[in-house]
Amino acid sequence: MSFTYIDQLPTPDEIKQEFPLSETARAAKIARDKEISAVIRGESDKFLVIIGPCSADNEISVMDYIHRLVPIQAETKDRLIIIPRIYTNKPRTTGEGYKGIATQPDPEARPDMLAGLIAVRKLHLRSLEETGLSAADEMLYPENWDYLDDLISYVAIGARSVEDQQHRLTVSGFDVASGMKNPTSGDFSVMLNSVYAAQHPHHFVHRGWEVDTTGNPLTHVVLRGAVNKRGESTPNYHYEDLKRLIDMYEKMDLVNHACIIDCNHANSAKKFREQIRISKEILHNRKESPAIKRLVKGLMIESYIEEGNQKIGEHIYGKSITDPCLGWEDTRDLLYYIADRV
Repeated sequence: MSFTYIDQLPTPDEIKQEFPLSETARAAKIARDKEISAVIRGESDKFLVIIGPCSADNEISVMDYIHRLVPIQAETKDRLIIIPRIYTNKPRTTGEGYKGIATQPDPEARPDMLAGLIAVRKLHLRSLEETGLSAADEMLYPENWDYLDDLISYVAIGARSVEDQQHRLTVSGFDVASGMKNPTSGDFSVMLNSVYAAQHPHHFVHRGWEVDTTGNPLTHVVLRGAVNKRGESTPNYHYEDLKRLIDMYEKMDLVNHACIIDCNHANSAKKFREQIRISKEILHNRKESPAIKRLVKGLMIESYIEEGNQKIGEHIYGKSITDPCLGWEDTRDLLYYIADRV
């Protein structure tokens, strides 16, 4: 065999016992889950903003960023639900490169999966305990859900994972809002089939157990743009795209028709400042079309303290080491702009 078995990792229960959640924070998460669920179900007209660094690479600067969101959330709580991005796994197209703190808590050191699990748990725990803001994470590895299921209020399934059977089935057991991104091809049918699978019950193997799930009615779509056969980015957030998505949703046996729009990635061709313009166009289209307003429940925005990105080893505080992000001043202004127009 070509596998070298290095160490057996602690179970989710063991990690949770070592880093437990307080009753105050548990109550805050339950309240947040209910608020977010009401938006996805169409019972609340608040708007979701899932915002933060491309990857949560550093506990100190990520927590600094999240603390900056707290007063804005307090001022806009009647209109916005701000969900910090604490994305702890980084998908890599070729498998090469930094894979997030879950694998490599120190980007300049060797991978350490045990230290990574602890770093992920601590970061999500600190966000909830210190700010009351339960966060979003991308569930790149479905078996990691059990380490964080008491902390996370939003789960994203990425463009390269959305066609995977295990991801679809695992999401069917989640009890929080879960967004299925369109694949990199941009195919809406693949995305909606993934939503269908996750909204329905299943019987499968999870973490060595035979399990049943009830289905997750809070599963919905996330539009992140596409890449064509020539490697060119093709956006899919425009008015016509949303109208087509509405028509396709109505033809399927799906509940809680909802869409989040990812303003970066292929929608912006990774030109991070375009996220401001894209956000404004989406808000305009919601104003022009009641059907689009009912469908589009929120935005995903990549932002950090310093704008742009840097190479690993440059040590610029609060600047992304993966995809480029909006800086804090633009982020703050954009959040208030969104709040004034939803």
